[in-house]
Amino acid sequence: MAEKEFTIPVKTVIEEFDLEVIYEPEDIDSIKVSKADINRPGLQLAGFFDLFDSGRFQMMGKAEFTYLEQFSSEEREIRLENYFSRKFPALIIARGIQVPTEMTEMAEKYGVPILRTEEATSSFISALIRYLNVQIAPRRTRHGVLVEVFGEGILIMGESGVGKSECAIELVKRGHRLVADDAVEIKRVSDKTLVGSSPEIIRHFVEVRGIGIIDVKEIFGMGSIKESQSIDMIIHLETWEQGKQYDRLGMVDEYTNIMGINVPSLTIPVKLGRNIAVIVEVAAMNNRQKKMGYNAAVELNNRLMAQMESSLDL
Repeated sequence: MAEKEFTIPVKTVIEEFDLEVIYEPEDIDSIKVSKADINRPGLQLAGFFDLFDSGRFQMMGKAEFTYLEQFSSEEREIRLENYFSRKFPALIIARGIQVPTEMTEMAEKYGVPILRTEEATSSFISALIRYLNVQIAPRRTRHGVLVEVFGEGILIMGESGVGKSECAIELVKRGHRLVADDAVEIKRVSDKTLVGSSPEIIRHFVEVRGIGIIDVKEIFGMGSIKESQSIDMIIHLETWEQGKQYDRLGMVDEYTNIMGINVPSLTIPVKLGRNIAVIVEVAAMNNRQKKMGYNAAVELNNRLMAQMESSLDL
């Protein structure tokens, strides 16, 4: 099954970056972008269109305009028509550069928006790519709770009624932040990064059995919530099963794969008397230590092995 393609309207990008509209076609509301990459059309203005992706935003700066200035008006018109006939989503002009008449005429002929920014080409491209990577990223919705604990994004998963929401409330009381409860919308913003957020309609709300729906932002304040968070670790909560063997050392790293990305994960058994919120805090700190190169389980194993070797030498 092919992965669903997400898009963003050009109009939304114009509003987000406060772009000046030099020309917009009548159908601009229907023009959408599905690619996060930006193209600088130096090769295309020279006549090379092999592998040209017409689904990308186009960006021109001083280099492209300086190149065009060397041609006569007639030659510029030929090159620009060859370029604009590809009907890309929009052309963005950097540094507030004046747009030549030939360019505006071709934009009108082929219905391609021309936009302008005062920013430098490289800095604007970087900002736009970051924005598009998030807005049109592949996404899935998972049942769970996402919280930020000591800067780590912890996705808590488990069967309904196991205590995910109650754990989240306890973590918020302890100074951490809620991102999403019940439904977590996960976006793959790069080959290594997942970002989670809450669907807007249930944002900041938590269902607590026996109480009902509560608004975390209203009860605990603005400091208790966060709009989005990278997912650094997944914790699976499950009801304690007598006789089941649970990992007691943590020597073997476990992962959960979401949209092709392996996320470090733990399985924590839940039973009466266990403070799950404190365990989640410790898991978050331990995960940070591992990313910084220190693994407590490996360190203890090395000490035991060194002691055994020392005993054998005696």
